[in-house]
Amino acid sequence: MAWYFIKLFITAGIIVLISEVSKKLPLLGSLIASLPLISVLGMIWMYGETKDLQRIADHAEGTFWYVIPSLPMFLLMPWMIRKGISFPAALSAGIVLTGILYFIMTKALAKFGMNL
Repeated sequence: MAWYFIKLFITAGIIVLISEVSKKLPLLGSLIASLPLISVLGMIWMYGETKDLQRIADHAEGTFWYVIPSLPMFLLMPWMIRKGISFPAALSAGIVLTGILYFIMTKALAKFGMNL
């Protein structure tokens, strides 16, 4: 149980760090947020708990393919906000776009024998 709380504290701490840094230095916060810290921590936690290298390899590959359709959200949101659209609406549109692109990506990859 202690291990669970250590994982929770470290992972949550990264999110809080990004939020706090972004208040004062938005670009540095963006840089920290763009690092694959959560994915790397996830792989470290999986390795420490299971030593299942195939599962870690699958996770890393899946993360790569899921990052690609999530990237347009980070262009759509600022564009919408700069056009005067509210943050909740821009965020919602970004999430919907990402969901649609995830669906398209999984269908496209399935045609090549990759099932995410």
